[in-house]
Amino acid sequence: MSVQIWTYILVGITFALYIGIAIWSRANSTKEFYVAGGGVSPLANGMATAADWMSAASFISMAGIIAFDGYDGAVYLMGWTGGYVLLALLLAPYLRKFGKFTVPDFIGDRYYSKTARSVAVFCALLVSFTYVAGQMRGVGIVFSRFLEVDINTGVLIGMIIVLFYAVLGGMKGITYTQVAQYCVLIFAFMVPAIFISIQMTGNPIPQLGFGDTVADGSGIYLLDKLDGLSTELGFSSYTDGSKSKLDVFTITLALMVGTAGLPHVIVRFFTVKRVKDARKSAGYALLLIAILYTTAPAVAVFAKTNLIESVQNKEYKDLPKWFKNWEDTELLGWVDKNGDGRVQYTKGHAVVGNKNKPIFEVDQRGTYGERMIINMNNANENELFVDRDIMVLANPEIANLPNWVIALVAAGGLAAALSTAAGLLLVISSSVSHDLIKKIIKPTISEKGELIAARISAIAAVCVAGYFGINPPGFVAAVVALAFGLAAASFFPAIVLGIFYKRMNKEGAIAGMVIGIICMLLYMIKYKLGWFDEVLPPSDQWWFGISPEGFGAVAMVINFTVSLVVCKFTAAPPKDVQEIVENIRIPSGASEATH
Repeated sequence: MSVQIWTYILVGITFALYIGIAIWSRANSTKEFYVAGGGVSPLANGMATAADWMSAASFISMAGIIAFDGYDGAVYLMGWTGGYVLLALLLAPYLRKFGKFTVPDFIGDRYYSKTARSVAVFCALLVSFTYVAGQMRGVGIVFSRFLEVDINTGVLIGMIIVLFYAVLGGMKGITYTQVAQYCVLIFAFMVPAIFISIQMTGNPIPQLGFGDTVADGSGIYLLDKLDGLSTELGFSSYTDGSKSKLDVFTITLALMVGTAGLPHVIVRFFTVKRVKDARKSAGYALLLIAILYTTAPAVAVFAKTNLIESVQNKEYKDLPKWFKNWEDTELLGWVDKNGDGRVQYTKGHAVVGNKNKPIFEVDQRGTYGERMIINMNNANENELFVDRDIMVLANPEIANLPNWVIALVAAGGLAAALSTAAGLLLVISSSVSHDLIKKIIKPTISEKGELIAARISAIAAVCVAGYFGINPPGFVAAVVALAFGLAAASFFPAIVLGIFYKRMNKEGAIAGMVIGIICMLLYMIKYKLGWFDEVLPPSDQWWFGISPEGFGAVAMVINFTVSLVVCKFTAAPPKDVQEIVENIRIPSGASEATH
């Protein structure tokens, strides 16, 4: 059977499973809608947390970044993995002890202020919408290749699916759907990785295979081979880094502390019965996440090596079928700049401009049949354009694996994107219905009215998320990294100080969150959208050499500083609030805690 038929079968089966689970576990109360009734087992919650955490950025984009950036791409691996450890050990048990549904709920009650709650709602919406844009973009990329529709249509299909089970089931439906999605995505990620590891090195364990010798009997290590291929083409050695140590440090730190402030991950720890169960589910999730994260560098090495060997200096007419398939998606392209009819993949940009706009002349062909690239202003001699988000999805095709494996990867990519998108949409809807409407605008609203408001909010959120999926500010992982920076700049200091410093007051927390989020937003707008170039230095001159993805760490430090300074010169919080903080940190009978 063809790849498309296999894709229809596997994606159809998984979608039917997700929708069936949503119908079976639909929410009938606000507690079920927000926290799945608080009765999820630690293992199920661990699997759901892992699926929620491993988004399209983890499944689709992270290995692509590592494939193209080599050593520099490891910052995402370190930051996201380390961040989850930080969240599991430092924050999750204490937040679960506090017992609130959402992060804005915690901040509103801990800082005894509607203003603090409102600021937290704004930050939660900003972080979640930025994050969900990357997920919807990932859905569009998968559909555009494997169901042969354009990316925008793919985003619309994903919107409809997510809308169905997120609105109907709430957190209860999402939790059990995410358990199924974890199984799908991890199987889909590991099967081709194992196949290709055996194919390239003879080692069935990908984590060991990419550090092993190649299977051609030459005795050359795979990483040495890729280093040689990279330097021959004019790139730096794959295992060498080009980022400054300061930028690597700030990106890693921003991703770590951003993880610990992500509202859609934090809320997962409210779905279990006890504090002890929150710790258990965090441990399970870490082990389940490690399976994919330790495999991603291997997938990156396999994909980059196969890509170079299958296209470099080959005549266009002799290129494999996978190249033409991905060329139709406009996520891969070649233009013959030197007129020799061969693909020359070298260092530099084949395309310069906004890659979110069409880059190919659909109705024109070059001398050798290639689709004409139109955004070539100031581009160098590199003839190959590759969107890094396609590397994991195209990897099985490049390696000539069976069609069912190729389709399985498509189903896994959709599972990763949809699982996280659903969790984010729930955060958005609960922030609006519970924290904004119930707690601030209309405290007298009935539970039924609040549930209706939550579902209407989810519908509106899906529409906005779809728009950003169609018009994203960059490739998937870059968008997601910015969301982590926003979370680091806003939530992390307020949560940490709220738990561990009982003198922290509302004035300090509000000032810190507002200043932190403004700093991060201005830096993003300046260096991602190019605004303010007339009054500030050009966009390629980062402050202190820190990229936008790493500036969240700087904004976090500013947040901490402002919070503590303002706190020092304003009144201490009420005694009852300080007692609550003391109880969170050192709860009596912690081992028996049930709330």
